[in-house]
Amino acid sequence: MVYLNMLNQILIIEDDRKIAKIVKVYLENEGFRVVTAEKGKDALELAYKEVPSLVVLDLMLPDMSGEELSQDLREIGDFPIIMLTAKSSEEERVAGFSLGADDYVVKPFSPRELVARVKAVMKRSRTKDVSQAKTLSFNEGLLTIDSRNYEVKKQGLPVMVTPTEFKILFVLANARGRVYTRSELVENALGYQFEGYERSIDAHIKNIRHKIEDDTRNPLFIQTIYGVGYKFTGNTDD
Repeated sequence: MVYLNMLNQILIIEDDRKIAKIVKVYLENEGFRVVTAEKGKDALELAYKEVPSLVVLDLMLPDMSGEELSQDLREIGDFPIIMLTAKSSEEERVAGFSLGADDYVVKPFSPRELVARVKAVMKRSRTKDVSQAKTLSFNEGLLTIDSRNYEVKKQGLPVMVTPTEFKILFVLANARGRVYTRSELVENALGYQFEGYERSIDAHIKNIRHKIEDDTRNPLFIQTIYGVGYKFTGNTDD
């Protein structure tokens, strides 16, 4: 069964041709349009030519680090990035999320699992619950969150957030004052659990704070509840 139409282009950045070919075949069998690149420079050219719907990124490339490339890709668009790597420690996974990864798959991996991850990430990055479509405004318009268009603005200026960061921020802001545990944020914002994701919430929160807070050491919007999780404390404009 075709999962999404052929307009959804996935960019695979992987220097191992065998792995890239296998992943490409599996994704194409699900109805995705797939392009591949073995080097970071080539990947950027492809992304500029046609902004992808999602990127599968190997962190170990011959011409540049995957970490550096992920930052360059973020300048092109806010599409999801799934990092693909042999680095398997929890610290390395969390580091990957701190760079803005939306998911993290460790080699060796099942191609079927990767396809499932691609579907899950694209679903949560694109699905918009019309019943909850709203614009949240806080602190006299200092921060606005538009769930219909997936837009965040600070002092009226757009803030570039990843799909995962948006989901986490919206879940917190939409229930101002409620304390969410890390596990609850994973479940409510991301929709599924797997090893390492609870600690990744801290990395995502750190990224969000750098984008929306004037002083990350004294945050105005997202407070840490030590030993528990996080809550949103901005003042609503309603």
